[in-house]
Order: sequence, then C-alpha cells, then structure tokens
Amino acid sequence: MHRDSTKYSIMKKIVVLTGAGISAESGLKTFRDSDGLWEGYNIEDVATPEAWRRNPVLVQEFYNERRKTVLEAKPNAAHFALAKLEEKYDVTIITQNIDDLHERAGSTKVVHLHGIITRSQSSLNPNLTYPIDGWEIKMGELCELGSQLRAHVVWFGEDVPMITKAAQICSEADLFILVGSSLAVYPAAGLVNYVRPNVPKYIVDPNIPYLSRQDHFIKIEEKATVGVPALVSELSEHDS
Repeated sequence: MHRDSTKYSIMKKIVVLTGAGISAESGLKTFRDSDGLWEGYNIEDVATPEAWRRNPVLVQEFYNERRKTVLEAKPNAAHFALAKLEEKYDVTIITQNIDDLHERAGSTKVVHLHGIITRSQSSLNPNLTYPIDGWEIKMGELCELGSQLRAHVVWFGEDVPMITKAAQICSEADLFILVGSSLAVYPAAGLVNYVRPNVPKYIVDPNIPYLSRQDHFIKIEEKATVGVPALVSELSEHDS
C-alpha cells in the first residue's frame, strides 16, 4: 500500500478541461447552438434563477428531459481515452458539461464546474445535493429544508462554486489538455490562464478557438473522438 501511494505521488499530473464538443459526439446538444437556442428553448427561459422563479414547472420539465437524454447517451472514444490516461498519470478532468459521461467511461477524478444533472439540489442551499432515483425530479419533492428540489446545475447568473478549486488544480498541472471548448463561457474560459507558462498544453477541437496565450499550445484540429485517442496514444508511447 505504501509503495503504491509513493508511486502515485510522483506521477505526472495531467489536467484536462472539457467542453460541450466532447459530449456532442455522444449525441448531446450543446448550450450554444448557432440559432442561440438549446433544444428549442431560449436560455433565459430555462437556465436562469429568474426562469425558475417565473415558471418552475417548465424549468423542471426541461431538465428532466435533458436528464433522460443524458442517461440514454453513451460515453464515446474520447471519454474512454481520457479514462485510460489514469493507467500512467495522475489525471483530473475539469468539465463544463453537466453529464456524467466521464464517470461512466471510468474517469475517477472529475470536477464538474457547472454541476451534474444526475443529482438534485435544494432551491435554498446549493450545497444540499441528492442522488435522483430514475430520471425525473417531481414538483413537490422537497429537500431537508422544505424547499423544492431542482437540477444540480449552475444556471447563468449563479456563482460557480468549484472555480477556485479548479484554478488551483490547473496551477499544479504538469501537462494541460483542452478538449471541445470554445472558451466562450466565463469564468471557466479563464482557467487556461492558471496553467504555468512552461507547461505543455494541447488543444483538441475541429475549430480551434482564439487563444490569448499561445505559449506552448500544440493544436490538434480534429474532433474529440479522433484527436483525443491519438493524443493519449502518443503520450503513452512517449512515456513508456
């Protein structure tokens, strides 16, 4: 047991930041489609605290349907490749996605910046979260404080409680990989600035976003299911 923990402590730390692009290849729609809608809804009507106050039934139904879709989706080759990295490295995945596909692919250290749709949370205290039995949160289901349960998802206009932890993780990376993110949503997009300048950085995306810090970024202009397995294979061969 002691030998294993010592070996783990000296493993190279790889930090991976994933965005909607990796989940899109599993059939999950992205937040920001070209028409500005998400599954036919205006974001302001389903993904803000004001929307919840205005029409909680609509918001609940919207996330119930998204949850059902997530549970029906399957991890893809990119998710499995990132999980495989744990065979040789100390890997932490920071994801902007609210699905659980990284976990289902086998990744063991996943930080969800924007929450995870497969859990519910109190409407009064976001720190009170609960597993969901099945795919649906019903109106009338209450937390221990007596408030309606809602999806454990960070809405626009709400704080991102995991951002400080994520920034610390990025600052400790020995290697950084960005997958499927347009770097359009803050504060998540600012995490790349916490990675030390001399650390090797890879970006995998068919449409490479503008990067204000170009230092050490190696660009792989491929979709996640192609670029990520190739990169993982390259890293494993290099360090074998």
